[in-house]
Amino acid sequence: MAAQDLVAYVARNLVDDPDAVVVEVTTGPDGTVIELHVAEDDMGKVIGRNGSVAKALRTLLKVMSARDGEAVSLEIS
Repeated sequence: MAAQDLVAYVARNLVDDPDAVVVEVTTGPDGTVIELHVAEDDMGKVIGRNGSVAKALRTLLKVMSARDGEAVSLEIS
């Protein structure tokens, strides 16, 4: 499973409006950046209390990137 697929799967199962979830991938010299866009009303669900859900997503991406040998970061908007 690719990193962007994992992010999309988790986000779609967290939010009330899964059709509004958009995942964009940008590859640059510093690695891959995954941008997660959700509906404004669902932003709190994706970030979580004190950023706990966002931290968990970033931890999963860190594990996947270590396995694949490339840097991956997550931006939520």
